[in-house]
Amino acid sequence: MQLLLMGPPGAGKGTQAVKLVEKYKIPQISTGDMFRAAVKEGTELGKKAKACMDAGTLVPDEVTVGIVRERLAKDDCKGGFILDGFPRTVEQAKALEKILDELNLKLTKVLNIRVPAEFLIERAVGRRICKGCGATYHVKFNAPKVEDTCDNCGGKLYQRADDTEETMKKRLSVYEESTRPLIEYYEKVGLYTEVDGRQPIEKVTEELENVLNSVEG
Repeated sequence: MQLLLMGPPGAGKGTQAVKLVEKYKIPQISTGDMFRAAVKEGTELGKKAKACMDAGTLVPDEVTVGIVRERLAKDDCKGGFILDGFPRTVEQAKALEKILDELNLKLTKVLNIRVPAEFLIERAVGRRICKGCGATYHVKFNAPKVEDTCDNCGGKLYQRADDTEETMKKRLSVYEESTRPLIEYYEKVGLYTEVDGRQPIEKVTEELENVLNSVEG
């Protein structure tokens, strides 16, 4: 099962990826993981990627695509994988199709965890994190028993600097603009499915699995 998992910041994509990895016993592969692995292994493409990252510039598409190909060719991807963070553009989507053709594979499904912007903003702005143990709370949806105090360790709760309405609006705007063409591309080829990420975690997992079961069936 070769999957592409999409979702805006704060949609719960990471949580669902972990559950899919557990169920289908396939690796989750993010762009960052791929870059770090290529750099660590010292491949030619890894060296090129490192030079860009060290200089603070974007890694060119040809390098990114090459690193993706190297990663998907590894043995642990033979039974499938979950891609996270690639492709980000239609050009990269076409390059991925070519890579999979070369590896005699096909993308099974593109899953997008959709959550309206206003919901994500409310979720982020109300989030509080414990300075002591890192537990996460929400002032509305998952409030601690005592205000600003962790239920687990009694630590002080704080709000992350980027959990503000202004920051979230910017991040979500950039995400929507960049992914809209990608969504349209995968809709046209019949691979795209959306799941409502506003539901409880277990319900989102169930819907994702139902989509994949229908593909397998």
